[in-house]
Amino acid sequence: MATRTDAPTRREQILKEAARLFAERGFHGVGVDEIGAAVGISGPGLYRHFTGKDAMLAELLVGISGQLLTGAKRRLAEADGGGAEQVLDSLIEGHIDFALDDRPLITLHDRELDRLRDTDRKMVRQLQRQYVELWVGVVREVYPGLGEPAARSAVHSVFGLLNSTPHLGRAGSLPGRGAMAELLHRMARGAFAAAES
Repeated sequence: MATRTDAPTRREQILKEAARLFAERGFHGVGVDEIGAAVGISGPGLYRHFTGKDAMLAELLVGISGQLLTGAKRRLAEADGGGAEQVLDSLIEGHIDFALDDRPLITLHDRELDRLRDTDRKMVRQLQRQYVELWVGVVREVYPGLGEPAARSAVHSVFGLLNSTPHLGRAGSLPGRGAMAELLHRMARGAFAAAES
């Protein structure tokens, strides 16, 4: 997610705590009262912000998919002729930021995507496809020996690698953020290079 200097809104606080609790105990293992208590309001007070847990889940999963795509488009636009290598490095850095900073959302996506209404699930998948295709285009510029299917497979593989962060242990048990980000970046570039050979 984009870093901000201003304080999060109440709605953002609710979503952050809902993501954490859903990731820890599962969507059905958490009640609105627990989410409310985590942000200092009554469970029923949440209904001023969301119609229910389903709406929170949808906003979390559709929201992060949209943010990843928007961020990738922004990084592509900001490259401003810097070359495909620079764009790919920037895309990798953006996804690593997400993978290290929003680990509960990765867990939530893995476990709870099927709980979304069909329309919301389709929206998540549509946004994800656009995100993948943006990456595929850049990867093929950097690694011209990759055909489209191979590039798409490589992109999905790199996402799997980067999105494995929730399984690496507690945040405090990992190497420092900078070292972890650098390692993930090298591994991602290595995976793309290996796919081309």
